[in-house]
Amino acid sequence: MRILVTGASGYIGGRLVPRLLDVGHDVRCLTRDSRKLDADPWRDRVEVVQGDVLQPESLTNSLRDCEVAFYLIHSMEEGAGDFSERDRIAARNFRDAAEAARVRRIIYLGGLGDNDDMSRHLSSRQEVGEILASGSTPVTEFRAAVIIGSGSVSFEMLRYLTEVLPVMVTPSWVRTQCQPIAVSDVLALLVDAVNEEESESSVREIGGPDRLTYEEMMQVYAEVAGLPRRLILPVPVLSPRLSSHWIGLVTPLPTGVAKPLVESLKTEVTVADNSFAESRLDNLVPYRDAVARALRRSSDAEIATRWSDSSPSPAKPLPRDPDWAGGTVLLDERVVRSSATKEDLFWAFTRIGGDFGYYTMNWAWSIRGLLDSLVGGVGLRRGRRHPEDIRVGESLDFWRVVAVVPGESLQLAAEMKLPGQAWLTFQAEGTDGSSQLSQRAVFVPRGLLGRLYWWALVPFHFAIFQRMANKIARAAETRPKSPVSAA
Repeated sequence: MRILVTGASGYIGGRLVPRLLDVGHDVRCLTRDSRKLDADPWRDRVEVVQGDVLQPESLTNSLRDCEVAFYLIHSMEEGAGDFSERDRIAARNFRDAAEAARVRRIIYLGGLGDNDDMSRHLSSRQEVGEILASGSTPVTEFRAAVIIGSGSVSFEMLRYLTEVLPVMVTPSWVRTQCQPIAVSDVLALLVDAVNEEESESSVREIGGPDRLTYEEMMQVYAEVAGLPRRLILPVPVLSPRLSSHWIGLVTPLPTGVAKPLVESLKTEVTVADNSFAESRLDNLVPYRDAVARALRRSSDAEIATRWSDSSPSPAKPLPRDPDWAGGTVLLDERVVRSSATKEDLFWAFTRIGGDFGYYTMNWAWSIRGLLDSLVGGVGLRRGRRHPEDIRVGESLDFWRVVAVVPGESLQLAAEMKLPGQAWLTFQAEGTDGSSQLSQRAVFVPRGLLGRLYWWALVPFHFAIFQRMANKIARAAETRPKSPVSAA
């Protein structure tokens, strides 16, 4: 059937679309900026309509001939204006447009919570469901607590608090009960709901098989991630505002996103009756397994590299994950203009390592290799297979070649001992007579030690990386020409 997906450039929507396509549905995506979908591998299989739920006139074409519509829009970050009022207006507009288009069903993903002391964030999510259901179009509303998956906001907050802080002084909400659910289970239930035939609206509370406190969730995360058990000290004096600023400092989440999340954590979010999810899915994913899956997906950290979308790795975060899906990314980028061709730039940067070295301060690279060897790493002793030819998968000093695009780019993954993960990438762009070299050192730190390691090396980055990029460009410009190319 023809299905409209709003929020297709978001976390859930970007994962839902390919699943709908895989089971044979005809998918139309509503987005405010169609360019956001250009990098998705399924882009040429969907129809894209540009519009905004805050502008009713733009919804008419998007809903035409659609049988089912997914409403996956919600304002998270607190900023200018009232996010709750924006959500009300958007929900009313969508409700009325779906009614006019005679849509058979609206499917909405909201949030769990059932008491009079819910946060503005949870209250708004449930109010949106009520507004959508107040029209003539039946609504299937799913209510979930923490969704566990690479890049989900709640999971990333949990992840970074646990990884960075071996000792935590936390608000009392760490003892609040929660029923997390794996993102794969959420997606399976959303796809299944397309075929519902009920004529009445319904609310489906969904959760995973485990009920845990947030403290228990952090301890399980630490165990799965191979970290020592965390010392967590709950105190009653930390306000949501103070906690959100601390989370904004320690994690990649902006304070404006962290604050409504922290306010929501004081509410118990468990499912009174989970029979619906249990009847639809053979085996709900346990929390421990969901964490392990999310960590495997996040471990690649290619989200900050220029060609990450082309990687076939199943561990890579999806293109529409938040920018911090692969973890906190620390970056040193140098860009140099050159009169050389792209091919000559490629020749120059693919010569690095081995007996040739790294264009500048080779003694510093040698010391780094020696230090790596002293702590049990591979050091520089592996060298390289060939002085100029380079292949994906082979070792190069203490690097591994993970991607090569002939004439354009090279990506190296570090295999030295590090408190994190590191990559060195090169990209040649431009045309004959006008080219550009982009050189990136990318580091994803592990815990506090990883961050200290990066900042301790910043002075050496200034001394090495710009000179290295300049010398690569100059080497490309003065590349000796073979008799064949000269002829």
